[in-house]
Parts: sequence; C-alpha cells; structure tokens
Amino acid sequence: MSFPTYPTYKDSGVEWLGEVPEHWVMGSLKNMAQIRNGRDYKEVESSDGEYPVIGSGGQFSNATQYLYEGESVLLGRKGTIDKPLYINGRFWTVDTMFYTEISKGACAKFFYYNSLTIPFGYYSTSTALPSMTQADLLNHPAAIPTKLEQTQIARFLDHETARIDALIEEQQRLIELLKEKRQAVISHAVTKGLDPTVSMKESGVEWLGEVPAHWNVGTLRWYATIQGGVAKGKDYEGRETVVMPYLRVANVQNGYVDLAEVKEIAVLESEVERYRLRAGDVLMNEGGDNDKLGRGTVWQAQIDPCLHQNHVFAIRPNGLLRAEWLAAFTQAEQARTYFYLNSKQSTNLASISASNVMSLALPIPSEKEQLEILTYLEADRSRHEELTAVAVSTVELLQERRSALISAAVTGKIDVRGWQPPVSTQAPELAVAEVV
Repeated sequence: MSFPTYPTYKDSGVEWLGEVPEHWVMGSLKNMAQIRNGRDYKEVESSDGEYPVIGSGGQFSNATQYLYEGESVLLGRKGTIDKPLYINGRFWTVDTMFYTEISKGACAKFFYYNSLTIPFGYYSTSTALPSMTQADLLNHPAAIPTKLEQTQIARFLDHETARIDALIEEQQRLIELLKEKRQAVISHAVTKGLDPTVSMKESGVEWLGEVPAHWNVGTLRWYATIQGGVAKGKDYEGRETVVMPYLRVANVQNGYVDLAEVKEIAVLESEVERYRLRAGDVLMNEGGDNDKLGRGTVWQAQIDPCLHQNHVFAIRPNGLLRAEWLAAFTQAEQARTYFYLNSKQSTNLASISASNVMSLALPIPSEKEQLEILTYLEADRSRHEELTAVAVSTVELLQERRSALISAAVTGKIDVRGWQPPVSTQAPELAVAEVV
C-alpha cells in the first residue's frame, strides 16, 4: 500500500529527521508532554489491588491506590528503556519507569507513536544497566502537527498497526503449530515406527504405551554408560592445572550444541581424560527448566579436547544403540514425560539423577530400522526448518514494515490526512487501562 506525500516540505534542521511538512512546527517532546518520576510502591502493593503497578519491564504487581489517571505514555528510565507503553486509566509506576502528563494541545496516541521512534541506544547511558534521563527525553527533537492532524495520524496508525499485528500473530501461531507438528512426528516415529500396518505390543511401560511387536524395550543402562562432568569451584591451590573448554547447560540445546559462547575451566591434568567428551557421546542436561531437562544431542567433537559441566551428562552408547537414536528419543513426548515424572522439582527448575536417566525405558528397533527412521526424521527436520524460516522471515518483514510505517507517519513522510478506514472494518477502540 502506498500513501501520498505532503505538497510542500521544509528542512527540519535535524539531520536524521530531514525534511518535514511545511506547516508542522519544529520542537521537542517537551512541547507535547511533561515527564514525571514513578514512586516506590511497597505501601500500596496488594494482590487484591485494582490498579496495575508498572515498571520498565511491564506490569508486575497490583496496588490499592493509583499514581495517575488518564491517558499517558510510560517511558523506561532504567532497564528496559526502548519499550514505551500507552495506557489509559488509573495506574502506578515505580522509579524505573517515567510516566507522562500529555499537554492539552497534544494527542496522547501520537506522542506514543512518536516515542517509538526515539533512538534509545543513542541516548542510553553507558552503564551496565541501560538508563535514560528526563532531559534527554524531553529535548528529543520532534516535528509537531496540529492536534487534529496528530489525532488523524494516531487513528491511521491504530488501524494499520492492528492489521500488521494480526498478521504477525498469524505467523507466530504458525511457528508454534510447526513446532508442535515436529514434536508429534518425532514422538510417533521413535515409538511407533514408520509402518502404520505393523503389529503392536504393549511395552510394559505405562508412559510409553504400545510399540511395534518386533522392537525391543530395555532400560538405557543396558545399552550405554553415563559420565558425570567436572564441577566448578574446586580448589587446586598448589597443584598443576590446565585450562580447558567445557560445555554448560546453556550449550546443550534441543537437538544441537550451541557453541557461540564456550567457557573455560581449570582442572588437574590427570582429570582431563576422565571428563573428556568423545565424538558420539549423547549430551543431556541434568537440570534447568522443564523444557531443558533431559534434552539430548549428539556431540560431534566440534572442539577437541573438550570437557563438560557436572550439570551435563555424557551418555556413551555401546554398539547396540545408535547415539542419534537415543538423542531423537529424548525429544519425544514420552521421554519428556518420563524425565518430568522422575525429576526433582524446585520452583520452575527441575533436575534428574544419573540413576533415573539410566533407568529410562528405551524402545529399540534393529539398526537398519533405526537408520530408516532417523533418515526420515532428518528429512522432516529440513522441511520443518524451511517452513519455520519462511514464517520467521515474514514476521521480521512485518515488524520492519510496522516500524517504517510509524516512522513515516509521525515524521510527515506520508500524508494520511485523507485516510479513512475501509468500510468493511472498524478502527479498534482502546479499552480503559489497556497497555499497548
């Protein structure tokens, strides 16, 4: 969709802003709003409170009182500084979040969309925690149309961003559906096989259910050994050590090893072989959140020598079991159920012992059938990744389109004064206390 430009422009005097519509007034954000500090919320916090308590990361609590009522744009002071929020209602902000009092001659939603174009990285203080100052926000240059025109621009952007957001949500749902489909394909293939006509038998394991009649079912300890990893924080004072790369839980992802950041650890030279990974080891996480627990992948010796943390198991299959088969099975829903049922839960984290890992019941077809199923799963993985990549790319393009459209509208690069929503649609209305 293309939009007209304004008839005449003038130089804004601001390099990044360029030319702006001739009748727009050059100013700064302080010409449209005043910025106020948030306050401590402890005295008003209550789980029964009806007013949202909002920090730079969004709402995190409720309060019995409110700090401000009406339309406002919330701007991060410290922490998450690049996610302005529009709110209309009663709310409380803490000291990491500024709130604004919109001037009578300004439209709150126009101010919100304008604030989305602030180059926060340019202004942010160079500290460990990104921060913004009131002065930098208030003095940020802005080209300001009349309030009537601001309202029309906001109306246009409400409609168009809602439309784009709906398309983004569609693609994100598709990505989730593709992930679920991939999970279902793995779970079925490694427990039922590829032949829908094959005779089935009870596995004797409740969470595993039926398996093909000609498959074996045995515990993992029959087919592999398990190796624990090196613990951090050992005291080697006065003893000769070597520094080695080692893998952590963060490196062991679902189906692959993430080597973007590999840490190093000092160990005794005599301990290197004890903890050294070998090509073909199946790496499995001992702990983490339930999504990370037990997930496995095959180590291909991308770094050699390399050790592993004590929270990462290295499972070494014998000749009767392919490492790739075990890694695939750990991704099946049935294995996920086993790990969950046999883990020790703590808040949102979990851990599983080496003994419980080795007690995992494993359905095992012949080596020939293992290879056939793994080949099928690899082809399915490729298809899944292609489709997911298209959906992810579409989301990125839509997000870029959304940002570009907002920037073009609030800086006057397009003229939407004559825009009207299509007859078949209605511009969305903002609910009271809605956070955009």
